[in-house]
Amino acid sequence: MVLGALDDKIELNRRMNETLEAIAQAIFKDWFVNFGPTRRRLAGTTDAVATMGGLTPDATRATELAALFPDTLGDDGLPVGWRLEPLLDLAYWVNGAAYKNMHFVASGEGLPVVKIAELKVGVTDQTKFTNTDLGGRYRIHNGELLFSWSGNPDTSIDAFIWTGNEAWLNQHIFAVRENGKRTKAALYIALKYLMPQFAELARNKQTTGLGHVTKDDMKRLLVPSPSEDILASFSNIIEPIFERIYSSLSENRALAETRDYLLPKLMSGDVRVHHAKKLAEGVPI
Repeated sequence: MVLGALDDKIELNRRMNETLEAIAQAIFKDWFVNFGPTRRRLAGTTDAVATMGGLTPDATRATELAALFPDTLGDDGLPVGWRLEPLLDLAYWVNGAAYKNMHFVASGEGLPVVKIAELKVGVTDQTKFTNTDLGGRYRIHNGELLFSWSGNPDTSIDAFIWTGNEAWLNQHIFAVRENGKRTKAALYIALKYLMPQFAELARNKQTTGLGHVTKDDMKRLLVPSPSEDILASFSNIIEPIFERIYSSLSENRALAETRDYLLPKLMSGDVRVHHAKKLAEGVPI
């Protein structure tokens, strides 16, 4: 019953994050893929709320947003004044270090080494640890945006927000760090939206079940770059969404740790059910 409640909360958070990501990606697609506000203005729409696709019912805010978008498309098919920019140029892409067996120490010493498995399920008793510092750029912290670029195209290549505390980043994963062109929230939503393209790129290079996305691929992958005002407005809209996603991920990590701590103790009788309930609720016993 106690463990089931924890699992239910984890699943609720997971579904909530799916919904939040879908909302953010829908805005991304409307603004930067379909050029919805520009096309609606081009079609003669004068109502600002309609121009912004119903994003906000506030007419004043909708008018402010709609005014940021051009009302015509150029010969290149982009809203006038926009340009294409390589995805690679929108952030710093720091590949993890090549940790080897000689770097690993007993579990619990040093910091965990984050591989793709840790991105999926967090730090476990299978995680390798090291106290070898191969460079500060490989040290990651809570809230970092990570992109696994090698592995099974359908199950391993993805964008993640790290919630497992300080750790060392292993190779085959990029730490995606801001360079002033996009916020972390905007980068996360863009990467999530582009995931089908990444999977296809990886499948085209797939050998023995594994594929990869290289920096050369990201240099060839062009994304629209609008005005700074549009980028700022987009980030302001999705930042609360990103923070809520991160909060739910952090909560799920804590809930999973509590569940995994309680399960063997409940089975062995070391912890009674009423004590487990208090632990699950964060109440000292």
